[in-house]
Amino acid sequence: MNLKAFRQLFRLRDLRNLLVGIFVVGGGLGLAAVTLWANHVGDTRTAGIAAGVSIVFVLLILVFIVPPLARSASTEASQINLPFEFTLGGALVFVLILIVAFSAWNTGNNLLFLILSFLAASLVVGFLAGNYCLKKLDVKMRFSETIFAGEPTPILVSLQNRKRIFPTFSVVAEVRGREREQSILLDEIKQILPAPIAKKLARPPVVKHTLDYFLFVPRRESVESKAEHIFPYRGRFIIKDFELSTRFPFNFFRHRRRLAAQETEIVIFPRIASVEEDLQDLPLEVGNLVASRLGLGQDLHALRDYQPMDDLRRVDWKATARAQHLIVREFSAEDDKQVRIIFDTRILPDSGEKKKTLRERIEEEQKGARSAPVSERFETGVRKAASLLAFFTEEQAEICLVIDAQAGEFGVGREHLHECLRRLATIEPMFVEEFDMKIFAENLENILETCENSHNFLISSDSENDFAGETERKLNIIRF
Repeated sequence: MNLKAFRQLFRLRDLRNLLVGIFVVGGGLGLAAVTLWANHVGDTRTAGIAAGVSIVFVLLILVFIVPPLARSASTEASQINLPFEFTLGGALVFVLILIVAFSAWNTGNNLLFLILSFLAASLVVGFLAGNYCLKKLDVKMRFSETIFAGEPTPILVSLQNRKRIFPTFSVVAEVRGREREQSILLDEIKQILPAPIAKKLARPPVVKHTLDYFLFVPRRESVESKAEHIFPYRGRFIIKDFELSTRFPFNFFRHRRRLAAQETEIVIFPRIASVEEDLQDLPLEVGNLVASRLGLGQDLHALRDYQPMDDLRRVDWKATARAQHLIVREFSAEDDKQVRIIFDTRILPDSGEKKKTLRERIEEEQKGARSAPVSERFETGVRKAASLLAFFTEEQAEICLVIDAQAGEFGVGREHLHECLRRLATIEPMFVEEFDMKIFAENLENILETCENSHNFLISSDSENDFAGETERKLNIIRF
């Protein structure tokens, strides 16, 4: 076991809290035992002192033990399918009921009993009505095949009420899922802890996206609404289930019900931006390159005698009149514009990222935070790659995406573009202490040799190292 790595999971504060917790709980139990013993032998003075000190230990428990346990319990409870939870208004009403009940019991005042019955009835009615409101509901969702980060995405949501008598009021529909099947830190944690514990500790957080709010759904009818949702980041979203919730009728409880959904993966493409600034300083020749071979281009290559199966539209009638037999035109072929985007995922962590322990990175992942500014810098590179792919697709060029050493295929059209964007949507930065140019340059040379006539763009965060003359001549380097 790597002791240094193990220490990254447990901070000094965790050890301190553990020792304080053992001391406080043990001291409280010890004082309780002393109090019982003193009462048993009739030593009232010792019993009083022990009881007084035990109050101090109770306060210490409330300060040091209860808050961390409450936070942990709240996190775990959010993952559990609890049917309801108190709202702030409901908690206040419940406390008010306890106070009024205590006062009515002590005084015997009929008015207090009347108020108590009214409060209790409203709490019970609110609970039953809200619970029944979510019965016999079905939800469906339809979304676009292409979703881009940062852009409004139309989503069609339908809510069907199968109840025969009662309508449904004030329902919020949400979709729950995960952004990945397993944590990106799982391999690091497995080196420290056993696999079952590591999987539980590094479990990806459940992410919620609000779909729409339905004010009223009539009985035995379905209501469909169109909402626009913005996914802020590229990546994946794996749908697990739907969650319906309501605070109807008095906002005392938040009832919720989870409905099973077919597991579906939504891929959010990177944001597309203008590439004019990236291209204006590059020595590009992305035009119609005339070759010496025959083809279907626009530049005349030669005239020759007509042969069977030739296209009659290529007959040159003036030359035919002069030669007294059919003459056809031959044209030079236009080379296919081939553009290859090479994306280098290596990136140097900043000083703040280097200082983060494994525990802090786990907590960031659980909160859904992204490590800025490194993450934003990497996202800038991803956007540049996606934008170049989209730009050259519009230019009718053949495009190919290479991520590190993972080469792709050349292709044209929207379908091939979406396949490339799908690969870009799920890549993660590869943090390195320094750029190893030797291995990367060798891989790059092997890639460039596969198609010598293509226009090659290298997108990299390496701003210090240069390549050999021949390699650099074949590259248009864009840095982020």
